[in-house]
Amino acid sequence: MKIHLHDHFTYRKLLRFTLPSVVMMVFTSVYGVVDGFFVSNYVGKTSFAAVNLIMPFLLIFGAVGFMIGAGGSALVSMTLGQGKEKQANRIFSLLIYLIIAAGFVFTVLGIAVAEPVARFLGASDEMLPYCVTYGQVIMLALVPFMLQNVFQSFLVTAEKPGFGLVITVAAGCINMLLDWLFMAVLEWGILGAAAATALAQVVGGIIPLIYFIAPNKGKLRLGRTRIDKRVIIKTCSNGLSEFMTNVSLSLTSMIYNFQLMRFAGENGVSAYGVLMYVSFIFVSVFLGFSIGTAPIIGYHYGAQNRDELKSLFKKCLLIISFVSVTLFSLAELLSGPFSSMFVGYDQELLALSTRGFRICSFMFLFCGSNLFGSAFFTALNNGPVSALISFGRTLLFQVICVFLLPLIFGLDGIWLAIVVSEVLALVLTTVCVVTNRKKYGY
Repeated sequence: MKIHLHDHFTYRKLLRFTLPSVVMMVFTSVYGVVDGFFVSNYVGKTSFAAVNLIMPFLLIFGAVGFMIGAGGSALVSMTLGQGKEKQANRIFSLLIYLIIAAGFVFTVLGIAVAEPVARFLGASDEMLPYCVTYGQVIMLALVPFMLQNVFQSFLVTAEKPGFGLVITVAAGCINMLLDWLFMAVLEWGILGAAAATALAQVVGGIIPLIYFIAPNKGKLRLGRTRIDKRVIIKTCSNGLSEFMTNVSLSLTSMIYNFQLMRFAGENGVSAYGVLMYVSFIFVSVFLGFSIGTAPIIGYHYGAQNRDELKSLFKKCLLIISFVSVTLFSLAELLSGPFSSMFVGYDQELLALSTRGFRICSFMFLFCGSNLFGSAFFTALNNGPVSALISFGRTLLFQVICVFLLPLIFGLDGIWLAIVVSEVLALVLTTVCVVTNRKKYGY
């Protein structure tokens, strides 16, 4: 039975509608983990550290795609809720054309500055060529990568979350297969890792683009549009939190790597890479759920269905609370096996990675509520509040904690910084939710 945005959502229907988005994000994170596994085990820990060093820089460009996707889908779903389908399609088309144009500009810029950026981030002479090769090849696929990020949100808005899942699974399988072929069989090293990821991103971005160009039965289709500065500004305002989240995560990752190089050297950066790869699998559950629920919330907000909005908010909080405890328990149990999968060949690095992961796993008790809180206000077209939560969670609290806590706890303070910043962000999220409850009626 097809589920529509205007439906009343029971727990079962809400989980059914959001499940494809959750699986899509989890699968995306899994094939990212496979990337790291092949690089670490077939190319070496220096290459693994190099990839983790340059990756935050690459993700900053992709953040624009998340901003347009989250902010645009909130605006489009609200417009659909108001019964303005033609206007919704004009907005959708404008935003897709905008992201393609921006992607080409960023590609040229990224390739040009890859080497000086790698040096700035602290790449050693041994790591530098790996950073540059990986970064420049990935930048060649930036346009489809940005489109892939945009379409993750818009396919849900178009009531096609299942199709988004199929595309993600296909791209992920191609990435994993090419990882094995290029690194394990052909022994292309870091070039093979970058090529596998880039080709998978082409699949993930171009196939949905073709779908929206061709005639389809969904709510959205690419067509004629016109430049509308108000739409662009509103979209960027709505999606500012998602942009800040991704940019801030990239910046804080650079800071964490800087601190880890001081306290633990190359092994510290590699351990942090293991932690980030595995953590993203768990965090992606919350990201997928937030992506899946945002168009529903935006639609009912646009239609002024306050009773449904209140019901959705309550159900989402209960689901997130249950999942948070479950993921924390799994992380504590599996920290050793996950770390061993990446760096089992080096006992010192394995011990460092396992201890770091066990400390950081406490973050899963809090981060789900913070991620949903930020996405919830984006769906309500309240970009400033969403951005405030995001700024506090991913940059302000992280930076303060990662510089202060190591002064007290040493290396463990770097791992604790991730947890303490999520606790502080939860306080901020709670304040924002309580102070805005009467305005939106949730």
